[in-house]
Amino acid sequence: MTKLIKKISVPLFSLIFLLNMSSAGMAETTVSAEIGFIFNTLLFLICGFLVFFMACGFAMLESGMVTSKSVSVICAKNIGLISIAGIMFWMFGYNLAYGIPEGGYIGKFIPWSDSSAVDTGYSDGSDWYFQMVFCATTVSIVSGTMAERIKLWPFFLFAAILSGIIYPIVMGWQWGGGWLAAAGFSDFAGSTLVHSTGGAAALAGAMIIGPRLGRFTKSGAPAPIKPFAASSIPLVTVGVFILWLGWFGFNGGSQLAIGTADDAIAVSTIFLNTFLAGAGGVMAAATVTRLNFGKTDVVQMLNGCIGGLVAITAEPLMPSPIAAILIGGVGGVIVVYGTKLLFSLKIDDVVGAIPAHLFAGIWGTLAVPITNPDTSFGTQLLGVVSINVFVFVVALIVWSIMKATIGIRLSKEAETKGTDVTETGVIAYAIRD
Repeated sequence: MTKLIKKISVPLFSLIFLLNMSSAGMAETTVSAEIGFIFNTLLFLICGFLVFFMACGFAMLESGMVTSKSVSVICAKNIGLISIAGIMFWMFGYNLAYGIPEGGYIGKFIPWSDSSAVDTGYSDGSDWYFQMVFCATTVSIVSGTMAERIKLWPFFLFAAILSGIIYPIVMGWQWGGGWLAAAGFSDFAGSTLVHSTGGAAALAGAMIIGPRLGRFTKSGAPAPIKPFAASSIPLVTVGVFILWLGWFGFNGGSQLAIGTADDAIAVSTIFLNTFLAGAGGVMAAATVTRLNFGKTDVVQMLNGCIGGLVAITAEPLMPSPIAAILIGGVGGVIVVYGTKLLFSLKIDDVVGAIPAHLFAGIWGTLAVPITNPDTSFGTQLLGVVSINVFVFVVALIVWSIMKATIGIRLSKEAETKGTDVTETGVIAYAIRD
């Protein structure tokens, strides 16, 4: 028995000693280049899956926010836009962004091609996939704003232009090493590059197409609520929860690496701050609506969550937990008062995308220097103004040309009947008076 114990104890103590030595030197060692390549690629793919699932969240949110006679078209728009975005981003969108000269303005109109190598740190295909779903998210923001009065195929055409040309150009200015990157602009996961871009394009479209019939009276007061009641608040809630889940991939994947302990800790911190900012947005919107309007507005709570998430997206790594809550909370407040501002201007944003994505995205980007000492307010302001002005002006021109040529708005008769009937032939609602 004694001999057996000795035989077991000697190698056991040796193993413990080796493990202790390994732990003591853990901070100084790294995995092999190939293992790092695998882990980084896996991060892109898993986080890309989550961001892809946000397409379902947008579809559910928009379907719940529109009236019951426009639900089916929302589904058609969302499955169509992600397909278009993917094709356009493969054809030349990716290389418009990443083929840009250092400090330049625009890349190359050539298709994506795979040149994966271990020393690049991750598979080219995983990077393309991850960046593509960001592109599709930008287009999704436009869909809900102009719902219930835009024709389906003109929207698809704009989706192709936004995903294939407009978004890749501004994306390249920062993430492709373009002129904003050279200037020191910082937008970690796209508060401005993705969300404000989509919001600015949506604002231009909403201004060109005008509000839904009867949405505003001549005096500027709201039309009766009944004709524009949301089809399903539970569906909107499900959509927001899906978007919140997808946001962990959106922000966490933007760390771009998980092959070291430091990267793993960073991704975990980003997850924490992303959640807290969304929660801050929810509670800020709930508090403001209760105190100022006498009712706790569930729609504003849901959009407040989106506003909080958008706000933290520009810098989800550096803030402390309390700072993340406050940044998200301000995003939620911006959503509430941004909605009122659009209402006073008679701009009909069906789902509230402009306050949640454009306005909250601007706030989040300008707030980066509060927690990131390597950035400056002046450079952040330069990026916000240049990107939003460029996108808004180009989108305004595109929408105007489309309106004057092929037409973008349904006829009054078609709009009255509902987009489901006139655009897809689907009748999924009860006919009322």
